[in-house]
Amino acid sequence: MSADSKPKAVAGAVAAVIRNEGSIELQAVGAGAVNQAIKAVAIARGFLAPNGINLVVIPAFVEIEINSEERTALKFIVEPR
Repeated sequence: MSADSKPKAVAGAVAAVIRNEGSIELQAVGAGAVNQAIKAVAIARGFLAPNGINLVVIPAFVEIEINSEERTALKFIVEPR
């Protein structure tokens, strides 16, 4: 995720993966990216709720490498309840 990600587009992808795979993991670095990730999950929940699928989010910190630099990201594990 990035601060420039479109939440509705990401939400559609999240909903599709949840339907097909059962869970998805999103990673975000920075406040703007975290904001867009949470919005996307909320929108995806709205897409899935009419089918009786409710989502839960498990947040965690993860170390990732960006441009050969170690960064701390937030990881959101999204799965149906």
